[in-house]
Amino acid sequence: MKSPFTGNEMTLVKEKKNLIFRKEEFTYTHHSYFCEDTKESFTDTQLDTLNLTQVYNQYLDKYNLPFPEEIISIRKKYNLPANKMGLSLGFGVNTYRNYESGEVPSLANAKLIQLAKNPKSFRLLVEESQGVFGDVEKVELLKNIDDLIQEERKNHFKVGLQNYILGDSNPDIYTGYKSPNIEKLTEMIVYFTQQLSPLKTVMNKLLFYADFLNFKKTSFSISGTRYVAIDFGPVPNNFQTIFEKLQRENNFIINTIDYGNGYCGEEFKPIENRTFNSDYFSESEVNTLEEIVKRFNSVSRNEIVKLSHEEEAWIRNYEDGKKLIGYHYSFELKHV
Repeated sequence: MKSPFTGNEMTLVKEKKNLIFRKEEFTYTHHSYFCEDTKESFTDTQLDTLNLTQVYNQYLDKYNLPFPEEIISIRKKYNLPANKMGLSLGFGVNTYRNYESGEVPSLANAKLIQLAKNPKSFRLLVEESQGVFGDVEKVELLKNIDDLIQEERKNHFKVGLQNYILGDSNPDIYTGYKSPNIEKLTEMIVYFTQQLSPLKTVMNKLLFYADFLNFKKTSFSISGTRYVAIDFGPVPNNFQTIFEKLQRENNFIINTIDYGNGYCGEEFKPIENRTFNSDYFSESEVNTLEEIVKRFNSVSRNEIVKLSHEEEAWIRNYEDGKKLIGYHYSFELKHV
């Protein structure tokens, strides 16, 4: 960003600061531009959003409140516009839409939104609503809810398996404040496979850098994947199980490469007619994936391992015993 006074490029400065939100103090990484000529600091809309989102996320996590992504997904599950969803919960016309856009709900409203996540509970709210839906509309909505109840019963095992592989579904600092999403993680792997055909060690680093770079830019990861620090750098938690499951489902092939002298490698290769589905991602998330491919396109396995070993995210957590890596280390990334 250029200085509004001198037109010269300014330096991006990151420093720990405290902010009071709803009578509570939260520590976050404040981003601002510093003008060397005037010795003044500036922010723009993007940095203001990044700074505030860090605080909002901590508050939502502390009180186990729904994040914007979950608020949107609950409404879409019932195929309702934001105003009808809000009115059915007893909110104002624009309140639900504001929550989807990032406004932090009150504790009482958050509980109602979480209640609506359960189709059985939401069905009762719809039945009791007055003047929100027309007669035909209400009958159709109740039928859709009944179908969802049956579908969730059938998918109970699938959800349990996903939670077993990816961990608890509640967003926190170790998921990048996103619920772990196996579909998005799968498509990320498919994308990197098609673009680079990387070795397994490299794939782990590509996933790490993609999720953490997105958090660095937005305060949210892409896939909600949890990462741990092991000998060869950051990797998705349970990555072996994840890769084996997704390979069995014909998303890609992992070929063994014999280098001789007892050394082998595993390489991801695309499957014909298995294309990358960008519908799971926002435009900015796709841009992040493209940025990672461009950055590491010609980087070897040994080089990317070395780079990952220079990241605070790996250094701090590997030294402490191969721990889960908090996404706050995103703001200290050196190589993206």
